[in-house]
Amino acid sequence: MSVLTPAVGAPVARLEGRLKVTGAARYAYEHELERIAYGWIVQSEVARGRIDAVEVHDALAVPGVVGVFWHANAPSVEPASNAELAVLQSSEVAYRGQIVGCVVAETLEAAREAASRVEVSYASESHDVVLRADHPQLFEPDTVNPSYPARTERGDPDGGLAGAEVSIDCTYSTPAAHNNPMEPHAAIAFWVAGSLTVHDSTQGAPMERDQLAGVFGLEAEQVRVISEHVGGGFGSKGTPRPHVILAAMCAKALDRPVKIAVTRQQMFAFTGYRTPTIQRLRLGARRDGKLTALVHDATVQTSTLHEFAEQVAVCSRMMYGSPHSRTTHSLVALDVPTPSWMRAPGECPGMYALECAIDELAIACGLDPVELRVINDPPVDPLTGHPWSSRNLVACLRKGSELFGWSDRDPRPRARREGNRLIGTGVAASTYPAFRRNSQALVRAQADGGFSVLIGAADIGTGARTVLAQLAADELEVPLSDVRMLIGDSDLPHAFLAGGSGGTTSWGSAVVMACRRLRERLSAGEDPPCEAFADTADEVDRDRRDVSRHSFGAQFAEVSVDVDTGEVRVSRLLGVFAAGRILNPVTARSQFIGGMTMGMSMALHEESVIDREFGDYLNHDLAQYHVAACADVLDVDATWIEEQETELGPVGAKGIGEIGIVGTAAAVANAVFHATGVRVRDLPIVPAKLLGTPSV
Repeated sequence: MSVLTPAVGAPVARLEGRLKVTGAARYAYEHELERIAYGWIVQSEVARGRIDAVEVHDALAVPGVVGVFWHANAPSVEPASNAELAVLQSSEVAYRGQIVGCVVAETLEAAREAASRVEVSYASESHDVVLRADHPQLFEPDTVNPSYPARTERGDPDGGLAGAEVSIDCTYSTPAAHNNPMEPHAAIAFWVAGSLTVHDSTQGAPMERDQLAGVFGLEAEQVRVISEHVGGGFGSKGTPRPHVILAAMCAKALDRPVKIAVTRQQMFAFTGYRTPTIQRLRLGARRDGKLTALVHDATVQTSTLHEFAEQVAVCSRMMYGSPHSRTTHSLVALDVPTPSWMRAPGECPGMYALECAIDELAIACGLDPVELRVINDPPVDPLTGHPWSSRNLVACLRKGSELFGWSDRDPRPRARREGNRLIGTGVAASTYPAFRRNSQALVRAQADGGFSVLIGAADIGTGARTVLAQLAADELEVPLSDVRMLIGDSDLPHAFLAGGSGGTTSWGSAVVMACRRLRERLSAGEDPPCEAFADTADEVDRDRRDVSRHSFGAQFAEVSVDVDTGEVRVSRLLGVFAAGRILNPVTARSQFIGGMTMGMSMALHEESVIDREFGDYLNHDLAQYHVAACADVLDVDATWIEEQETELGPVGAKGIGEIGIVGTAAAVANAVFHATGVRVRDLPIVPAKLLGTPSV
């Protein structure tokens, strides 16, 4: 008898790859239905105020228009926990770009033309759209995303700082940054016999179903959300956005299917973004580099519609050991769209500031930045005192140092020059929490000898569909080709959303449990067709609460900086990670490298620029909002530490989708300082900041 080669751990190409490259994979907007109509969104032209009047006569005169909706005639919806979903329910305007109307027509062209003819009159009011550390309306929220306390304190941080032999006190800032997945947000909605069906680009069909049911006053069984293929999300598709509510409202009013696609420009208004941050880091240490005090104060913004407080300083609570520590969050509600999740929310901007501060402390102590991190690696979680489920940060730093050639580094800034370019290297550590949430799965043994795995999970481009099939194949002891995956539908067994790097662990646990139960039935003599169901709720509830679970990593960057123009090029970028069991080296490496590329983009390019006069983001397209392109990524690589993780269920994996971005911006910023001797604490690092001229 031949022995099957295990599927898990093998470099398996994505199961849906051929469908995607041939165009056979259908995304939300690409589904076709009879009598479908097209919606075009009308947006507010003021940042704060009230709608006085809406004139739609000229819009209705456009051939093919079947409806124009605004707050006076839109169907009513139930109050939602997020007021962003109360679309067209009020004449009040909370930010520029907010949805104030929608035109629906037989063709997209007619809808767009008619939308340009809708005349909205406003009673505008003065607005406030700029985050400041001294804003008079700052307050401390009760909690920060998702439910962390806003403030923590251990020991006597002020006394620890005062008595430190070496200390630094620096302020760092990051600008607003917008999620720009390849597939824009889009939805098709239609109603049949009082029930709602939606094709939406979402990171969690089951959870969106429940939220849509609440908004429209329906039972969950009356709503179906389908999202088989998703072209990226980065967090922006983690919760329903106003466009899907609008599509469902218009479809209900017109009694026909309605399509709405959010344009790239509109995505800068109401589909989420990373809040700008202002972060003050105060570190105290002994001469040997051992931390004595750590204070991290973060200032962030939210909207007047809905409170979202990003957990920026949370990473400083557990990353390094210090007897005295304080972390705080201050929040202000501005006349801006509501910020939301963007790849590694909290940890990404927070670790940028912390890891730059650690680099500055290493220089002040005269220590190697890698060694300072090793010295302060804590044996237990500093905040809780709980042991780590696994923590291999030091191993990542050591392996990265060896692969990168760190020992050859001259620590002096501006010590290496090649022609007109200064060369520098930098390092930063990264972390991201690891968890699993309740999910369900159904596995069927079919009469033809194949197997079907049904779970409402989402594959947003990460390779989740493939990895789940690999897990199932090994548990069922069959070739991968015998496994068929059905995902992306709220009618399938409930699954946690694709977010927080918790998808694979959460879904995989349910799939593994269901497969094991099916094998038991088959081994007992039951013949196909038969099936087995698993719900991980009890197992997740039994997870130990006294263990701290995190992924860790280390990023190393080499940059070259043109002495005449200030242009920064990242010539090498290496990441080493400890993230539990690596299920598929091909998709894992892709996720690590994708995150690191996005972190490099954060360091050098990405910045959403707010217009103070009009209250809108000026650079709301990919021509002006710059992201890293292929030419920017010269040499990027990722590898990992073999790690045993026993505290996250039968899969043994930790999340890998977000840790790649965490730390990368700091590694690049630290490398720029090493190259130039200029410390840029306000991202992005554009040439003007290195040349000493005002940034434009």
